[in-house]
Order: sequence, then structure tokens, then C-alpha cells
Amino acid sequence: MDSNVKELATEVLPYIRVYKDGSVDRLVDSPIVPPCNEDPETGVSSKDIVVSKSPPISARIYLPKHVEQSPKVPLLVYFHGGGFCFESAFSFVETKYMNRLAKQANVVVISIEYRLAPEHPLPIGYEDCWSGLQWVASHSIDGGLKDEPWLSTYVDFDRLYVGGDSAGANLAHVILLRAGSEGLNGVKIKGAFLTHPYFWGSKPIGSEIKNNEEREKLATCMIWHLVYPEAPGGIDNPMLNPVVAGRPSLAGLGCSRLLISVAKEDLLRDRGVSYYHAVKKSGWKGELMELVDVEGADHAFHILAHESETAMKLIQKLASFIV
Repeated sequence: MDSNVKELATEVLPYIRVYKDGSVDRLVDSPIVPPCNEDPETGVSSKDIVVSKSPPISARIYLPKHVEQSPKVPLLVYFHGGGFCFESAFSFVETKYMNRLAKQANVVVISIEYRLAPEHPLPIGYEDCWSGLQWVASHSIDGGLKDEPWLSTYVDFDRLYVGGDSAGANLAHVILLRAGSEGLNGVKIKGAFLTHPYFWGSKPIGSEIKNNEEREKLATCMIWHLVYPEAPGGIDNPMLNPVVAGRPSLAGLGCSRLLISVAKEDLLRDRGVSYYHAVKKSGWKGELMELVDVEGADHAFHILAHESETAMKLIQKLASFIV
């Protein structure tokens, strides 16, 4: 046997391979790109910032053209997708998406670069995103942090939003529950969007595959076991299955506006729809809740097929939600 050939520990194709020496091959990552003083398509400026040195958390922040100190604009704190184990806030597709969203919504956006599993298994990613949001919110307090001038100069913290796609939408959900129970330095999250949220569970719903053996082989199951091997309850941990018996009440979601978007061809669609109805039935006291169901589209189409007309329409819908 060739001594240079690494021994495979596990793989979830087509996404990731993990080797016994601890190394990882991420097979579908979009290329990393630098920030830009002025994006040629949108005019949006971006830069990379350090949120925390210990633990190491960074972010890419976006500022639309012609934003002034008065009137101040909303802020979106965004969590990227990628199954908790691939993709980056600094990737080409994420940067393209954030530039367009920042321009169309005319908001400051900060995309958190949280640490990835399996090198940093969950709940580390959840903790990184919560720490990132706390750091952002601290810029709103008199005498608080002023580390990032784009936050302290241009942002109206009464219009703070969080959002994410796929695993990032899962992160946003967990963040909303935590903000609802613990508070956020006196700042209230006005709204949130969860796009194609990565939720799952052991019991099939809707059009999902019913055979348990086949379900265990789905990426939705295998990814979770890879990224959170010690998860209490396994695939029915409330972080992944927010409608399972004994989960925290969805009435505790800490925002007043909520937009759930799903795609008709997405394996995760029924979970997003189920979540929407569960929140409606929970007694959540928000002022607005909306479900967007896009025909003929698949998971994360607005990022992966970003030039399509369908993608443009969804981005515009998300932008118009942030007020």
C-alpha cells in the first residue's frame, strides 16, 4: 500500500471527506475572494474585520454606496450555509450574494465567519455566531465597543435583522431562541429570514423518504452526525428538529418579524413549511410572519444559480423584508 495515501475515516459525498489523520477535503467550496473597495456590479464596499482573537472569529462587512450618517440604515447579521462544515463568509458565491442583498435592501450587512466542523464540532459554530452577534450589538451601547466604525456610524440598531441560508438558517433559528431567552445587551432583533432552513428529524414528514435505512444514508442525516457527533438526542436534537417533543417553545423566538422561504424541489422543503406552521401555532407574538414557496427551484438556488431570474426575485423579496 502506498504510504502517501491517506486512510479515509468518513465521507459525505459530494460535500466532504475526512481522513483518519484529521485532515479534511472540502469538495464543493466556492473560491475565496478578497473584499472590495467598490464592487463593480453593485457599488457596495466591503472589508474583513476581526470580531474576536480568542476564540478566532472574523467577518466580512458590507456598506452600500451613498449611505450617510443620517438617516441611519438597518443592519443584517448573516450566517452562511454549508452544512456547518464547508463554505465561508469570504467565498465568491457568498460575497456575490451579500453585495446584491446589501445594495437592494440598502442595509449594512455583516457576515460572520464561524469555525467549521468537523475540526470544530458543534456546538462551537452556534457559540461563535452568538458571540459575533453580541459583539455587533455591543456597538449600540453608550460607552460600549466602537471597534467597527461602519457599525457605530451608519447602523440603526432598532432595525437589527439576522438571517441565513440552509445551515445558516438553522444557526439563525438557534440564535433567535437564545436572544429571546437571554436578551442581547438591551438590543432587540426586529426581524429574521430563514431561507431553505436545514432542519431534519427521525420521523419522516410530507414527501420525505420513509425507509429508515435509506434515511440514514441521506446527507441530511450523515452531515449532522459528522458535525455534531455528541448531539443529545442525535438527529432529533431540538437544534436540528425544532418541532420534536420537548423542544424549547417556538413562542420564545426573539424577533417581531419572520420570513421563511422554501423551494419546491428542495429535500428540506417540508421541514421549512412544518417550522412555519409550528411557529404560527406556538403563540409567538410577532407582528409579521410570511412563508415564501418558490416553484421549480432547488436548495440554495439564489446563491448557486445567482444569475437566474428566480434568484433575483428571491433576493429582492428578502431585501424588501428588511425595513
